[in-house]
Amino acid sequence: MSKKDLRKKLLNLRKTNFKKKSITFIQFKKILKKLNLNNKINIGGYYPVNSEIGCLDILEKLEKDKYKISLPVIERKNNMNFFEWSFKDLLKVSSLGIPEPFAKKKVYPDVLIVPLVGFDKNKFRLGYGGGFYDRYISKVTKIKKMITVGLAFSFQETLKIPTNEFDQKLDIILTNKGIVK
Repeated sequence: MSKKDLRKKLLNLRKTNFKKKSITFIQFKKILKKLNLNNKINIGGYYPVNSEIGCLDILEKLEKDKYKISLPVIERKNNMNFFEWSFKDLLKVSSLGIPEPFAKKKVYPDVLIVPLVGFDKNKFRLGYGGGFYDRYISKVTKIKKMITVGLAFSFQETLKIPTNEFDQKLDIILTNKGIVK
């Protein structure tokens, strides 16, 4: 099945089976503890749209625990960067209809929470097809070590995601049923 057809199928499945809350702060915090990461790090998240699994509750609790958080901003057609953000700060709606912070302080997250349309047991993800996260992960991992954590519903797992040389494998995928190993 092509990426385009698989994406369409999985987006329909996600929309039909969407559950508002399914990954808890406790589940995410266990990952940070297992990786021995303290609150001196920056965690890059995303603002969920189109039935994406939410991470705002997690980010809000991380901020209360003194973690620095950031959200992405699409700066040019194929370029995404992360900027420090707080729940006290306002957001603007991008041309893609996604709330994003006003670009102030650019950061390179230590842990990047990644949305996805689908994933496989090898931790490859299928996104919306723009390549923003693949390009960003590729760029940042040349600069520093960054841990990538995909958030998904367990029903988004598929046998195999078609990949090419630009696709970036995630380090961890956390679903409502646990960690994909």
